[in-house]
Amino acid sequence: MDTDERRGAVRAASYADVPRQQLRVEEPAVRGQLWVEEPAVRRRMADPVRTAAVRAVIIAALTMIQAMVAFLGTLTGSWLAFPMVLSSVGSTVVATWAVLDVWVTRQVWNQRNGVVSVPSSTARQLRRERRRARRAARVADRQADPIRRRGSGRLSEA
Repeated sequence: MDTDERRGAVRAASYADVPRQQLRVEEPAVRGQLWVEEPAVRRRMADPVRTAAVRAVIIAALTMIQAMVAFLGTLTGSWLAFPMVLSSVGSTVVATWAVLDVWVTRQVWNQRNGVVSVPSSTARQLRRERRRARRAARVADRQADPIRRRGSGRLSEA
């Protein structure tokens, strides 16, 4: 989706089809502001998931570079080709592990902190326990401070 489409403008075939009034650039709300913040379409990834994803991307990129060096070394007949092929196989295993780590971390995060729609969700159970603890604390607070209770009638008789 283009920026103009998000703002509700109609897309024209060329600038000749657009009236002059629509060709003017809208001024930002504040002078000197470079861009206007728009709300994100998707929620931001959780920190552990984002960390695992960045780690997986870096490992995958290094694995691809290593595989390319091994391929080019094999084509040239270099002595470095065989050790690079072996290490490429090992780093492919590590890259696969890193991608699985992202998936598992995301699933664990969703189960603990996010998605509550699943009946067996751990998040639902944790929220239920927190609610019970808050209720118990409120009851204990009411019993510890009987003066604040309404309807006791003792203060009004004194």
